[in-house]
Amino acid sequence: MTTPSKAESADQALLTRETIRLGVSARDRAEAIDRAGRVLLDVGAVEQAYVDAMHEREGVMSSYMGEGFALPHGTDESRRHVNRAAVAFLQFSEPVPWEDDEEALAALAVAATSDEHVGILATLARVLVDEDKAERLRTTDDVDEVLELLAPTIEEEVT
Repeated sequence: MTTPSKAESADQALLTRETIRLGVSARDRAEAIDRAGRVLLDVGAVEQAYVDAMHEREGVMSSYMGEGFALPHGTDESRRHVNRAAVAFLQFSEPVPWEDDEEALAALAVAATSDEHVGILATLARVLVDEDKAERLRTTDDVDEVLELLAPTIEEEVT
């Protein structure tokens, strides 16, 4: 059994090696959301109804955030289908058409029952404004680098 890295421990294992996929292929955002949902299902974080709600929410409002990143997640009502909070990170091998002319190079799928994921989202926001870190997250082939880049800071952990 391996000891969780500092990054894994920092966010109470919301994002782990088991929820990170690098070099994933997807034809479109529907397939990308399916693949992200599959990761959450495989680790027991959600039920299929939550994945269905991720598609439902995407139909109402795109989860594309900019800079090549998307943040698919379910509706508020679908939180009852979350067994435990988790975040799946998928980095795509080729850009995935998301909305209009935008393409996603990575997606963070969030499953939460309350605000457990706020720290990792705050970190992602900070990564997106740092061009070097955003590029590293889009292109790395190292799972540990993803964990390190998305590890919340001490201030985020206590909020």
